[in-house]
Amino acid sequence: MRSRRTERTPVGLSPASGLLLLSALWAIAWLRTDLIPQFGAETLPPAQGQAALYSVFAAVAASIAVAQHFEFPRGRRAWACASIGVGLFVVPAVLAAYAEGWVSKLDEVAVFSLTPVFTVVLEPYLQDSATRQGKAALAGTLAAVVGILLLFPLDIPRSFRAWASLCALLAAAFVIAATNCLAVRLAHNIAGRSTLPMAALASGASAICFAAAAAVRPHAAWRWNALPTQLLGLLLIDLPALFLLFWLMRRLGASRMTARFLLAPLFAILAGMALEPSSPPVRGWLGMAFLAGGAGWLLFAPPERTEVDELSLLNERTADLPRRPPTGN
Repeated sequence: MRSRRTERTPVGLSPASGLLLLSALWAIAWLRTDLIPQFGAETLPPAQGQAALYSVFAAVAASIAVAQHFEFPRGRRAWACASIGVGLFVVPAVLAAYAEGWVSKLDEVAVFSLTPVFTVVLEPYLQDSATRQGKAALAGTLAAVVGILLLFPLDIPRSFRAWASLCALLAAAFVIAATNCLAVRLAHNIAGRSTLPMAALASGASAICFAAAAAVRPHAAWRWNALPTQLLGLLLIDLPALFLLFWLMRRLGASRMTARFLLAPLFAILAGMALEPSSPPVRGWLGMAFLAGGAGWLLFAPPERTEVDELSLLNERTADLPRRPPTGN
């Protein structure tokens, strides 16, 4: 018979604050047209803007890593770092572009709120550590999804193309969840004290993919005169968010990392209410309560550390006991 021992380990204040800041930056990015009108206009096509952002981030991260003498991963780990960027940024962007025009932005937020659910389910299978959130965290993420659906009721697709677009977004959420688990695992296993080399490789691979997509797109032309304005808007918000994202990978578990998909919509809603004071209906207040409660539980509740079975635990306790010499008959 097997028994489990549970050890509670609280989350440090600094990583939690970093995740809250990352979520706030995401919310500002969604509301940038209202908050910062001069930087809100899309002066570059999305692929070109993303290529420019990840190129700059890769250059800055690599420069800091070289200046600090951090060791860059090589061989298979270098390819793994590059694949992290493709899984976190490129594949979701491609799938979201496929669904554009067929799934509304609010429905897209609702679908991506399932990312923490996928992560909690996948984390035990894709992580080296025995630390995981457990069933309580799964209940919290599901409660947060209920809150999202109360705030943004999901429209039922009425055509095959709409269903395919919805499935593409679900696949994007699953890819992000799986890649997030692998990224946290890799961040804890790489040599050195920083994730900057990993960030440089991941963002460099993403920049190459987005630049290639922009180059092969029909009738796409680089608008170099619009680049400074677009970059300034992106760098004020997205660049700090990227640094925070990779910084948190060594400091938070995989499931906690995805709390940003719940906190960012909540912050955006609160900011929207502050910009345009209004009184939401009871359904809206109930949705915000579910969303805040589920996201808060996922972020601040202590994880469960599941350790060895009863036999291994008995061996640990008896390892230091004095051994009696064998006696003859």
